[in-house]
Amino acid sequence: MDLIDSIILGIVQGLTEFLPVSSSGHLELGKALLGDDSIPEDSLVFTVVLHFATALSTLIIFRKDIVTLITALLKFEWNEDTQFIVKIMISMLPAGFIGLLFESELEALFGNNIMLVGLMLIFTAVLLFMADRAKKTTKKVGFWDAFIIGISQAVAMLPGISRSGATISTSVLLGNDKSKAARFSFLMVIPLIFGKIAKDLLSGDLSYTTENFGSLSAGFIAAFLAGLFACKLMIRLVKNSQLKYFSYYCFVVGALAVILTLY
Repeated sequence: MDLIDSIILGIVQGLTEFLPVSSSGHLELGKALLGDDSIPEDSLVFTVVLHFATALSTLIIFRKDIVTLITALLKFEWNEDTQFIVKIMISMLPAGFIGLLFESELEALFGNNIMLVGLMLIFTAVLLFMADRAKKTTKKVGFWDAFIIGISQAVAMLPGISRSGATISTSVLLGNDKSKAARFSFLMVIPLIFGKIAKDLLSGDLSYTTENFGSLSAGFIAAFLAGLFACKLMIRLVKNSQLKYFSYYCFVVGALAVILTLY
């Protein structure tokens, strides 16, 4: 993988990790449009590096929240912050369960399955449109809310469904405050990302050579900077009820994917 490819993939990863347009769906569409050999197959180590970069950008954006949560946890008190941590843990259960037990089945859904990607993008569009029109969004994320949002995160493992779009939309449709919904969505994915990174590291499948250092560094920096931008932008868009624009985009791309598959 050359330097330009690494930078492009890093930017795509950084943007689509936070913007509700589905990174997995766009990668599948890109492969179909350009040919499987036109987009280089990411090595596992490159994927791990990009995920680490976007996780790091989330840590930077929410550093004050994370420090507050860690401090509260060390006090061993049952307060609002420790309750929030428990909610994060609850939200992780569905995706963790599905990921561990059905990893091979999920992987089988990836690989030029354009019809599925198109339909799931349309589903994402509907979710975003409904969330954008939601009016009663004043409450905090509850324990039951956290579990339901976790289910939406598990569903978003399908290609074409945006993780951020699904979790934020679900939270808003449950009546949660939009800013709090975005904050919860981005914080809840951090443990899962680092968990996946740890799993890949322990698998023994990672291969690294000094020849890849330049590409890995370029991809990391691109994903990190794009992630910082996209995360801040997404928080602002959710707060200002501007998800409908992403809804239109996902619907158009999804519909085109379905039409091209049929014809």
